[in-house]
Amino acid sequence: MLTAEQILTAHKSNVEILFGLGNKAFEGVEKVVELNLQTAKAAMTEAADSTRAVLSAKDPQEFFALQAGLFQPTAEKIAAYNRHLYEIAASTNAEVSKVAEATAAEAQAKFLALVDTAVKNAPAGTENAVALVKTAVAAATNAFEGVQKAAKQAADVAEANMQALSASAVRASSAPKAKRAA
Repeated sequence: MLTAEQILTAHKSNVEILFGLGNKAFEGVEKVVELNLQTAKAAMTEAADSTRAVLSAKDPQEFFALQAGLFQPTAEKIAAYNRHLYEIAASTNAEVSKVAEATAAEAQAKFLALVDTAVKNAPAGTENAVALVKTAVAAATNAFEGVQKAAKQAADVAEANMQALSASAVRASSAPKAKRAA
């Protein structure tokens, strides 16, 4: 039987976990805002430098060469931005997952302890019901572990796809340079 003190302790623990997760989420948002500010500042600086360079062109050939050169590094910059954004999201997700896994493991342990206490105090003839509860708990544990494993595999696939996409974008942006040089 749960006491009022046990319930209060559980609620306090849940509130602390909730605030901890909220802090992790805000840290992720802060990192994204910082990335966006850095990207915007760099873009403004580059736009000003590029505009000055284009406006100082001495002839039409130099003007068009400068203009063409402005677009080549764009794919690399977009890929780098997306990579950084993905890293922030993956890091935040990993931290939240750690908390969720730890919380789930703790809750499971407490529940199993409660089941064991109930089993010890169960009246004779309830063995089948006790076995059913234990089987249900084991099935739920296996299902949760399966979901965690699938989520990890999905995250690994997403990361591999992001790296492949970034590499492909960088290669694609480098291809015109190689053709012009030839």
